[in-house]
Amino acid sequence: MKTFHSLFLSFVLLSLVSSVRSELLIEITKGIDDPIPIAVVPFSWESRGAATEDFARVIESDLLRSGQFAPLSRLDMLSFPSTKEEVFFRDWRVLRAQYLLIGSALLQQNSLQIDYELLDVSKGKSIYSGSVFGKLSEQRVLSHRIADVIYRNLTGIPGAFATRLLYIAAERDSIGNDSFSLTLADSDGERPIVLLKSSEPIMSPSWAPSGDEVAYVSFESGRPAIYRQNLISGKRERLTNFSGLNSSPAWSPDGNYMAMVLSKDGNPDLYLMKLADRSLTRLTRHYAIDTEPAWMPDGKSLLFTSDRGGRPQIYRYEFKSGSTERVTFQGTYNARARVAADGRNIVLVHRKDRKYHIAVFDIVSNRLQIMTETNLDESPSIAPNGSMVLYSTKYRGRGILAAVSVDGGFKFRLPAREGDVREPAWSPYM
Repeated sequence: MKTFHSLFLSFVLLSLVSSVRSELLIEITKGIDDPIPIAVVPFSWESRGAATEDFARVIESDLLRSGQFAPLSRLDMLSFPSTKEEVFFRDWRVLRAQYLLIGSALLQQNSLQIDYELLDVSKGKSIYSGSVFGKLSEQRVLSHRIADVIYRNLTGIPGAFATRLLYIAAERDSIGNDSFSLTLADSDGERPIVLLKSSEPIMSPSWAPSGDEVAYVSFESGRPAIYRQNLISGKRERLTNFSGLNSSPAWSPDGNYMAMVLSKDGNPDLYLMKLADRSLTRLTRHYAIDTEPAWMPDGKSLLFTSDRGGRPQIYRYEFKSGSTERVTFQGTYNARARVAADGRNIVLVHRKDRKYHIAVFDIVSNRLQIMTETNLDESPSIAPNGSMVLYSTKYRGRGILAAVSVDGGFKFRLPAREGDVREPAWSPYM
């Protein structure tokens, strides 16, 4: 585990964006006791040739990965209906499916339409039906959107399957040369795109609230500098290049400001940049290290990590008053806070018995719950619906990504096919 001081130094540039094969594999390691039984029937294809994507399989995998559902194996299905009229509910009751999802896809020129219907097996009636539209290249995105709708209808919580992930991938070749990549992928690790690649480290990826821009720290100039990049145009802009630290960029909820850590005036402190004109306002002035800013959803305050009390803990800075107060008191180490959309649950790195775990801290009740059992967990990022936490850890000597539900009941790993992966950042709703 990195020490607190080395958090600043833990970690490009190809002008062309390149796609690569799926880097991340999904390995479920812990399930909940009573998941919802659902049958996701293969969707019919109402066009010439064969479908190039298995829509139902994508949806099924999404629901399984949420930890809330137990999809029925296709090998056990007695039929493959695509309309309600073709459904024999008694067959699905025998298979103990509680819900049934059916659908069909139609391709006309390059326009894809997917119709789907969710059925309650025990009641023998439809719960929801809908359609999604897009280009053929958007097959997986459309499937994720359907999974989001199903998840919302059966749990009451918005789905987050159509969101995306940022992460850093690191590899070392046979002669010892390191390379670092900033990678963008779907929430299931598919369709990865390398945004930046360099022999110099990259760190601290961060999303704009609109989901169409990212910020990060790159060492390509020989020292850390903060960049922003538009994901649509690919346009890239260097925001800071001061002497010393340029670290931890964090967009404000309205997208107009960016909090960051700079040491240009001495010790590492929090600064606020107005993105329209790049003007800077210094927020903290302390001899200790202040770092890792995270915005509260209302934009009125920031959480950050500081060792001003002797050990790293989470503090809160109020913009209106300029006051700072300590938030966490349990344990000798709490760092890297990230806030759920509800503004109440905070995920962070917590040390216990010299081991670093991911924990959830309720800012209202002051209750802290440790969610992971591994020893070197860091860089938590919470899904926009607040249901899952993605983080970095070590597994069999390699850096991997892992995920845990906010109640700790469901867990899975996302190891890379090659090299290490670290510093995940979950996108807002796209």
